[in-house]
Formats: sequence, C-alpha cells, structure tokens
Amino acid sequence: MPTHFQRLGPVGPQVTANGVHLRVWAPEHQSVEVVYDGSPGASTALSEEGNGYFSGLTPGAAAGALYRFRIDGKPDLFPDPVSHFQPSGPHGPSQVIDPAFDWTDAEWKGVPAAGQVLYELHVGTFTKAGTWASAIEQLGSLKDVGVTCIEVMPVNEFAGERNWGYDGVSQFAPFHGYGTPEDFCLFVDAAHATGLGVILDLVYNHFGPDGNYVNRFSDYYLNAEHHTDWGDAINFDGPNSKPVREFFITNACYWITQFHLDGFRFDATQAFVDTSPRHILAEINEAVRAAAPGKMLYLINENEPQDSKLFRSVDCGGYGLDANWNDDFHHAAMCALTGHNEAYYADHPGTPQEFISGAKYGYLFQGQRYTWQSKRRGTPSLDAPPTAFVHFLQNHDQIANSARGLRVHQLTSPGQFRAMTALLLLAPQTPMLFQGQEWAASSPFLFFSDHHDGLQPLIKKGRARELSQFASIATPTMQAALRDPSAIETFEDSKLDHNEKAKPGHAEAYALHRDLLALRRSESTFRRVQGRGDVDGAVLGPDAFLLRHFDDSGDDRLLLINLGRDLPLDPAPEPLLAPPAGMRWAVQLSTEDPKYGGSGSPHPDTEEEGWFLLGRSAVLLRPLQASEATVQTRKLGRGSAQAPFKKSELKDRT
Repeated sequence: MPTHFQRLGPVGPQVTANGVHLRVWAPEHQSVEVVYDGSPGASTALSEEGNGYFSGLTPGAAAGALYRFRIDGKPDLFPDPVSHFQPSGPHGPSQVIDPAFDWTDAEWKGVPAAGQVLYELHVGTFTKAGTWASAIEQLGSLKDVGVTCIEVMPVNEFAGERNWGYDGVSQFAPFHGYGTPEDFCLFVDAAHATGLGVILDLVYNHFGPDGNYVNRFSDYYLNAEHHTDWGDAINFDGPNSKPVREFFITNACYWITQFHLDGFRFDATQAFVDTSPRHILAEINEAVRAAAPGKMLYLINENEPQDSKLFRSVDCGGYGLDANWNDDFHHAAMCALTGHNEAYYADHPGTPQEFISGAKYGYLFQGQRYTWQSKRRGTPSLDAPPTAFVHFLQNHDQIANSARGLRVHQLTSPGQFRAMTALLLLAPQTPMLFQGQEWAASSPFLFFSDHHDGLQPLIKKGRARELSQFASIATPTMQAALRDPSAIETFEDSKLDHNEKAKPGHAEAYALHRDLLALRRSESTFRRVQGRGDVDGAVLGPDAFLLRHFDDSGDDRLLLINLGRDLPLDPAPEPLLAPPAGMRWAVQLSTEDPKYGGSGSPHPDTEEEGWFLLGRSAVLLRPLQASEATVQTRKLGRGSAQAPFKKSELKDRT
C-alpha cells in the first residue's frame, strides 16, 4: 500500500478527506489566518487553542495547494514554519504535500554502527545536473567501490539557488532545486535497493541568515542568554522552550518516517546549548529510535570539543548516539601529508605515534591542554570502541578551508596519498570518504552560496576573515586570489565529473579504494569490531610505523606505512614485526603496485637483506606457511631476478 505523508507531532499540515488541517505555534500573537494562492481575498481564521497554538480545518483544500499565513490581520503573508515543500524557495508560499509513494524497502533493516564505510555527498555538486534523479544513476558505482552508507549534506530549503545547505531555514522542506519530496523518496528507496544506507546532515544549531520566518511567529525560537558562532542559540532550555524542543524532535522523526532515512549526522553539536535536566540530543535519540521500531538507526555528531558523552550509552550518563567525527585524525594526516601545521593544525605535527594512538584509542586529545585554544580539549574515551569514531582525510569543511579548495591528493605526493588511504581504510575506526575522493577527482570543493546583494558581500568578507587564521592565506596576494562564494563559476567548478573514473590517473585511485574496501569487507580481521588490545603499533622511523591487527586464530595482519624516504631496518628489534609461529609474512597488497599507479615494490622482509620499507608507500602483510611465503619472497625480494645483484655484489662491482 502507498505510504502517505502525514503530520507528525503537534504542528504542520495534514491532508484529510474533508480538506487540509493546519496547526501553527504563534504564542505572542492574537490571530493567525491561512490564505491559499488563487483566492487572495479569502482567508480562513485558525482557532486559538489557548496554549500558543492556532489550528483549524480548511475545507476544499487538497494536496498541491499553495498557502501562507497572515498574522494579527497584517498584510504580510508568511510560509508555514513546518512547510513540507517550498517550490519557489523560502520566500514563496508553502505547498501541501501528500504524495502516495510505493516503498520497496520493506526488507531493509537499517544501518548498524559496525561495518560502515561512509560517503559524504552534496546533492548539488555530486553530479552535473545536481538532482536526486541524477544522483541515483551513480549509486551502483558507490556500491562497487565499497561504500555502505551515504551521508547527505543538509537538504532543507535555503535561500538562493546554490548553497552547502548549512544556511537552511525551512526545517521540514527538502530543497526545491534538487527535486520534489517524492524525488528524495525515490533516491532513498533506490539506495536501499542497491544496498546503501542514507543518513542526513541536520543543522539544529542555527537558522540561515535569509528566508527564516520562524521569528515572525515567535521570538521564543532563539535564546539570547546563549550565544554561538551564528548568533543567539536555539532555545532548548529557556522560557517557552518546550514547543521549540518539540519542533526539532518532530522534525527529526519526520525525516526518519517520511523519507525512510537511516539516521543523521548532527552539525556542530557543541552549539546545542541546553542546561535542561535532559539534553535535547538524548531526547532526539530516544524519539527517532522509537519512531522506527525494528530498524537500526545510525546517529553521529560533529563535536569540536570532542565530548565522549554524546556516544556513551544513556545508562552511563551519555546521550546514546553512535559516533563522533574525529578531527584529530584528519589534522594529523594533513600535517603529515602536506608538511604544514598552521592555525588549528598547530597541535598535530603528524608523527607516526599519532596514527598508532589514533588507531588504538580514537581521539588524541582526551583532556590534555590544547595550545591553539589555550585550554584543555576532549574528554576521556580510552574505553570507547573504534565504531565511536569516524575518521576521514577530507570533508566538505576541510577541503574548502584552504586557499583554493584543493583535495588532499593535490597537496601531497601520489605515494603518500595512497599510503594514507590504506591507513584510513584499514584502521579499526569507521572511514568516511568525501565525494570524488575514491577516484582522486580533479574538481575542487569550494565554499559557495547565493544570497541577496546586501548579504553576499558580508559573506565574502567573513569567509576571507575566517581563512585568515592561516598565515599563508592571510597574505594580501592570497586574500586577493580567494574565490568569490557568490560567483556561479565557484559552484560549477565544484561539480564532479564522473567520467574521470575511467581515465588514467583516476582509474588507478578508484581501483585502490575498491581493493582496500574489499579487504575491509571480506577479511575477518578487519570486518569484526576490534576491541582494546586487538590493534597495536610501533614507530619504526621518523615517518614510518606499523599497525598489527591481531586475530584470535593467529591470522594477523601487519600494515607497514612509510610516509618518508626509503628505510632499511637491519637489524629490526621490534617484536610486532615477528610473524606468528611457523609462518612468514607474505605481501597481500602494496600501494606501489603498478595497477594503483605505483612504481612497484620489493618484499619488505628477505633473508638476505632484512627489513626494508619503501618510501612513501604502504604494504599489507598476511601470514603464510614458511614454504609458501618463501616462494613469494623470492619472486618479490631484492635478491630475485628483478634485482640480479645483491647489495654486497654491487659494492664489489663498484
């Protein structure tokens, strides 16, 4: 049977057999009327309930009708704060939506925290067309490379024709430029049919600067007692905050039930200022899971202070969500790959020990002093499982928070990029790719927006000021070279070209990502949720380290990473290099394999030469019976036909 959109909770439109029922919260006002397009002279007064709400049935109205509200008899008309669709943008009328959608995902059970490979996607730039329909065409490729769950950047309605989505103003309405609400349903249904989950980035820390009309209905949506980077905080704990909390809880449930989403990524949760006995995130967590009985939801956070309370269980005093983004891993990786640690990278030199500690414990800062902020950062999370952390080399913010919006493979050497990719995709934590990363896309990802002429210059100036925390970008020449966020070219240049996947230089990167993720998916050592002690590591040199993944059956894996120069290790007094009893190490994957764009690599451990770590590369080793491993070593070793003379012989010939 078709699933119809319904009003969930206390507010919003609901189609009935007798017309459309509407309910809106406007506690400081005396009257609210609904006016439908096509009958501007006619209006229907909603009844005051005495609790700040106005409600009523509008006979004759049906799905597809366009409407707005008049408040206190004044001439201005405003869209519904709980509009389900804004076909002309946030300044236009709201549209009643009641699409009958035939879902085919009845067998889909959701997204558990374990085993995920995330893929951050911006609908407007993911394809040239920038629509839900065109994004569907690429789902098979995501499945092929090994992605399991798509993380869609915010899609609620915003002003203008292009935006990252973090300036959203209509919390319940999918952006009209990407398609209709039904198109969004088609995308999610197709993703589930392909075997992919879909979670949505939600922005509950502020409203966008243009097109926000909730304050026309009530000043209580914001709390001037709390300040955030975007101004007054959302009123989660002040006077009259209960209806505001209900508004956002209802919104989260709406996305889950009406669009069959599998969870959320909550933006900048440090700006959810809430001193209530029960935090709003804990309430949302409980409500959305109750709204999807029998389905596994995946709820993650961006949280700059790295508060482990968010992913701790309710029984342990936490909020019950599943994971946090881990900026520590990103910052250390970028410093190691680029050699720069300006601004907020300053506390991450990118040393081998950082990557070992990150693989074992997630956050690097768990309460130590953070010099960039001149205060302590993070909370203890040594006992947290690796699924509590999302690791990434790129995301929308970090690519754009640079001089030219370049991707990491364009800022480092090919070998280092491949080696760090191996670390990301084979570490215990949940990996996340940013759109196009899997084939080393050539397009940048820039900051873009489209606002009215009075606001856009302020945004351009503010963006330049934000980037000036980097000394290199603060120079006059670089400031002058920054792209204009409002220019259509800035947006168009950020769009992906999926045809690149098959082209030289890109096909090899795609193959590497696909093969690494196939190992992560198929190998029991990587597939299972690793606990404390299942991974250990050792520093081998200034830029080199190892990670050993232990397996109860002895089928361990050894990942060797060298981001620097060639490194001979003879002798090699490190016990983690030793293979299991009766076994020898065999190469399972090398990032310098020619099929990945590499230049070839010898076996890292030979009887004649000892250990040798090729520069700017990663090698994954698995144990084999000594006789089998010896055969491979001879084929790959430095004393084989690939290198006719041993080092000692070469010295003699010299």
